[in-house]
Amino acid sequence: MVGAMRVQTLFDLSGRVAIVTGGATHLGRAMAEALAELGAAVYLASRDAERCERVAAELRAVGLDAAGRGCDITIQAQVDALVGQVTAERGRLDVMVCNAGGAFTTSYLPDASIDELRRALELNVTGTYASAQAAARAMIPRRQGRIITLGSIHGMLGADKRLYEGLDYQRSGPPYQAAKGAVVNLTRALATELAEHGITVNCVSPGQIPPPGTDPDFVERCRLATPLARTGTPRDLKGAVALLASDAGAWITGHNLVVDGGWSVW
Repeated sequence: MVGAMRVQTLFDLSGRVAIVTGGATHLGRAMAEALAELGAAVYLASRDAERCERVAAELRAVGLDAAGRGCDITIQAQVDALVGQVTAERGRLDVMVCNAGGAFTTSYLPDASIDELRRALELNVTGTYASAQAAARAMIPRRQGRIITLGSIHGMLGADKRLYEGLDYQRSGPPYQAAKGAVVNLTRALATELAEHGITVNCVSPGQIPPPGTDPDFVERCRLATPLARTGTPRDLKGAVALLASDAGAWITGHNLVVDGGWSVW
């Protein structure tokens, strides 16, 4: 159609402002980098403010607009303060990526502590809720915004215990699965809550993207269990977050975008 917006423009984030919680390491760093590469001013936030600023400095060194901030997402006042600082400095908040969370080395159910469940829910669910809520408050007056949460294939499926045979841990045990399942459905609830304000809320659920230091035997088992015959890398999430953060994804909300190399199809 003559006069229609070109696809490059749909993905352009120039002039927009984003926060990525847990933005200094692994998946968060890749997503923060993607948003900055598209032109956004990106704030990387986590409990380790020094690490966030080091990574932000690396992004600035290659011409990207990035800054680091300290924030514990399980403390509402800190999340509110982070969003307040960003909007005071930039005058707006367009994208919130609720990435901070985590899996833990957990015991199998008969030996597990209930505190493992409480910890998983606080970091993954309470932290996501607090981050989304603070972002929504900043976005509602402008009637636009993108909130992206981070689920997991383990929020959709049970874990295949055969992958962990011979290992002394199960990182994606029931506490983590329960928490990520809650994040996936929280996303749907927030999408319906915020749609009238022009805000989209979507979830990205990664498959097996092993962090540095993961047992090589476990990585190989995951590779063999993936239809595309490889485990993921952080950069595999860059396109997903670019779509959901930009105008290219303007008519997508309440969706759980699975990025798993086909893991969940069999």
